[in-house]
Amino acid sequence: MQEQNEDLDDEHQDDEDFVEDYGYQNFDDEESAEAEEEVEYYAVRPNKSLQKRELADLFALGEELSKLSRDTIDSFNLPEKIHKAVVEVGKMPLTGARKRQLKFIAAQLFKTDVFEIKAKLALIQNKSAHATREHHITERWRDRLLTEGDQALSELLEAYPEADRQQLRQLIRNGQKEKAGGKPPKSSRLLYRELKTLFGANMSEEDLAENEQSAGTDEE
Repeated sequence: MQEQNEDLDDEHQDDEDFVEDYGYQNFDDEESAEAEEEVEYYAVRPNKSLQKRELADLFALGEELSKLSRDTIDSFNLPEKIHKAVVEVGKMPLTGARKRQLKFIAAQLFKTDVFEIKAKLALIQNKSAHATREHHITERWRDRLLTEGDQALSELLEAYPEADRQQLRQLIRNGQKEKAGGKPPKSSRLLYRELKTLFGANMSEEDLAENEQSAGTDEE
């Protein structure tokens, strides 16, 4: 029993050190000073544990914000202190100073309503992932068309009957000739643009999934 109590005390101290390391505390200062020590301990501990998790989450949020471009960071309209710290940490190498700066950002975010910040960041990351996925699908369709020719073109036209068959066939043939002759891939780039326009910038996740399968992108 004594060992168990000592373990709890050590873990409690770890929580305190973690929170204090961020330079900010928000514990209940109005707890009765006359309460028994054990009662006070169990009343405060859940708050500190929750605060520890929140600060760790905000540390990760600050790191994600620091990866964004300066223009994107500006669009968040962050409080001046946070904005300046996020911009600075994005330029810092992976050192202890960078970690301390991220802890400072987490402590400042702890005092801020981060709901809108998280929502906007999620939207940006989702758009980025969507665009990357669409780019890979377009590349794979282009490669299939140049390699398989009419067979792949028939599959594409079945999925996209509005596509310009004649234009696509011409670009495919020109691209194949350029590849065989070791010439610059001008037609290949034009084919990519044609496919990009065909698929559209607003392709839904359902369309992406279906197109991904047709393009042969399923991972084994």
